[in-house]
Amino acid sequence: MRLPIDDVLDDLRAALAARGRAVLQAPPGAGKTTRVPLALLDRIDGRIVMLEPRRLAARAAAERMAQTMGEPVGQTVGYRIRGEAKVSQFTRIEVVTEGILTRRVQTDPELRGIGCVIFDEFHERSLNADLGLALVWEVRHALRDDLQVVVMSATLDADPVAALLDAPIVTSAGRAFPVDTRWLDAPRPKGERFEVGMARLIADAVAQTTGGVLCFLPGEGEIRRVMGMLDLPGVEIRPLYGALPFAQQRAAIAPSPGRKVVLSTAIAETSLTIEDVRVVVDGGLARRARFDPGSGMSRLVTERVSRAEATQRAGRAGRVAPGVAFRLWTAGEDGALAAFAPPEIETADLAPLALELALWGVDDPAALPFLTAPPEGALAEARALLQGLGALDGTRITDHGRALAGLPLHPRLAHMLQVAGPGAAELAALLSERDILRDRGVDLSLRLRALQTPERFGIPKGAVARVRDEAKRLRRGAAGSRADLSAAQAAALAYPDRIALRRKGDDPRWLLSGGKGVKMDPGDALAGARLLVVTDTDGHPREAKVRQAIALTESELRDIHGPIIAWHDVCAWSRREARVLARRQERLGQIVLDDRVWTDAPEDAMARAMLDGIRQLGFQHSPATRRFLARVALAGLFDTDDQALLDSAEDWLLPYLTGLRSAEDWKRFDPLPALRARLDWDAQQRLDAQAPPHILSPLGRKLAIDYGGDQPEIAVRVQELFGMTEHPHVAGQPLRLSLLSPAGRPVQVTDDLPGFWDGSYGDVRKDMRARYPRHPWPEDPRAADPTLRAKRRGT
Repeated sequence: MRLPIDDVLDDLRAALAARGRAVLQAPPGAGKTTRVPLALLDRIDGRIVMLEPRRLAARAAAERMAQTMGEPVGQTVGYRIRGEAKVSQFTRIEVVTEGILTRRVQTDPELRGIGCVIFDEFHERSLNADLGLALVWEVRHALRDDLQVVVMSATLDADPVAALLDAPIVTSAGRAFPVDTRWLDAPRPKGERFEVGMARLIADAVAQTTGGVLCFLPGEGEIRRVMGMLDLPGVEIRPLYGALPFAQQRAAIAPSPGRKVVLSTAIAETSLTIEDVRVVVDGGLARRARFDPGSGMSRLVTERVSRAEATQRAGRAGRVAPGVAFRLWTAGEDGALAAFAPPEIETADLAPLALELALWGVDDPAALPFLTAPPEGALAEARALLQGLGALDGTRITDHGRALAGLPLHPRLAHMLQVAGPGAAELAALLSERDILRDRGVDLSLRLRALQTPERFGIPKGAVARVRDEAKRLRRGAAGSRADLSAAQAAALAYPDRIALRRKGDDPRWLLSGGKGVKMDPGDALAGARLLVVTDTDGHPREAKVRQAIALTESELRDIHGPIIAWHDVCAWSRREARVLARRQERLGQIVLDDRVWTDAPEDAMARAMLDGIRQLGFQHSPATRRFLARVALAGLFDTDDQALLDSAEDWLLPYLTGLRSAEDWKRFDPLPALRARLDWDAQQRLDAQAPPHILSPLGRKLAIDYGGDQPEIAVRVQELFGMTEHPHVAGQPLRLSLLSPAGRPVQVTDDLPGFWDGSYGDVRKDMRARYPRHPWPEDPRAADPTLRAKRRGT
């Protein structure tokens, strides 16, 4: 059967002959996965290696190409995936999963015997695909200018990758068969469960169409719930997801004698051809891993698909015949979808990437031609983890790091296996696979027991076999010899930053050695454990929920991590107690195993801790302090803003904090002497000249000047100014006079004392004589003597 890709194969071959690289754009169903390698077979010297993002797709692509050639898999066409290989000396086309290529490049940078590398479904932008392309492109540039490179995708924005490779773009114009897209007429009712809406749409699709139906759901849980809701007499319903045993995966993609509905995760988005599918039902959701570098934890988030993913999914309906794509959203909602899903390098745990870069000898990832550069913060956190595991010395790989890179595991688990030895292989396999005991509590030791007697726990044989097979493979690569380690100790080797100490209180909450908090359901069997190793959480950024953990004794912890448990002398401000606490603490990271009073803490440390508290409490200025700071601001001697004062407090305030321990001490403390001490003799003279603290009244009294308003001001009784004929000035401007009655009540405010004497004083005099008859109120205040006294009785 002729496929659309056939029309551009000559163009692809010509591009490779001329440039040695090409980017191939071909819509879903065009046939690129199985046609391109075969079309290049007689043009390439050496093997063709094609990368597929998933194991099922790699097997299926190899089997389809071998079938086309009339051969069994393992002859001309073979595949190699983790733990399984079907290749021979005659193999010319090798379909591999992405990590396999990375290992091959790292062990043989010249890629001897390989003439072409094809990156299929590159639009998925997996971390391994991005790394693989960067490594292969550097190999071609530095060592193998004859190596041919093809990047293929159905929905890739081809221009960036073509620019990276300086490669021509070859485009296949159309899919094999047209697909009719049908949206909802109106948005789904608010509050309706996703599974309810999906089950209804699947039933409608089955009723309105013929042929097989492929339904996209975000995960295994949704698949099982929708299966339980469907009532489709005469229709075979098959699940399809990554953790499903291979025999059941094969059954889902194999032709069915009757009508079939396949409920699948994104595993069926690319490369797979499910022979009898004519209909796609897309729930519009995708589940992606999001890594938080700050906590070192990943979480799965369910979010809307991108338009590119929706296009890819719809294309599954047109692989073998005209099809229909039903979408669980409206045409109006379609426009709000993101164009493309984020590349995994922006959201993933970068510890494996950091280890591969170090193994390649790259300090700066900018030295490699990444399509998207790894985020600096996430990469720094990844390197810090690897340094803690002993895999890196700075950014250089250690011998231990080289050993870790050779194991098909996350560096955490590889480190565990290398130190603990073959006895930890079963635990490593268990932690690298999906949970075999969902909804059965968090205890990891229970899962280890379940592997020994799976029939007691009702675990599917396929899940147990998968873990056991992986453990068998890992034992062969384990080099460690500490057979005496418990499972909890082995887990503590892999997760030194997730050793958890229970917090005080009744609620099951723990603090991790890495500094983050976790919690657990109160009814869980491990809810009362003092120490745990947390191996999996839901990744919540504030306080994650524990999904897997194992209890750890303190003696086990000290045995395995004794060298990094240390005593620390701590003087710190306690926000809760509003005082300085001085403690001697035995710590592993952020958790405190032993805590004692530090009775002879040095005064300098106590003062610095008090300063931290002051920065939280802030300033409470006395009137005298406020006046002083106002004068300083007017003279421009230093920044008197509260924040500026706090920022510089170590310089001027710290020496004056001796003996202060609490918020109450700070309330009683007068910072004025410390503020005055900031000014040397010259500055003090300048301050007194430009903003004097007081003026002398006609009676010789010092009247404090308030500089806090828009101009300097004093408050003074009217009678104390008798005899003054000129208005006083300060700092080059009139001194505002707030004139008071004998009782100290405001009478008048003036910037012009002679004008007051000539004007409103007469009215004030009349009023004051009535109120305060025993006080003098002369007709001519300029000629009178200043006074604060009242007349004697009878005078």
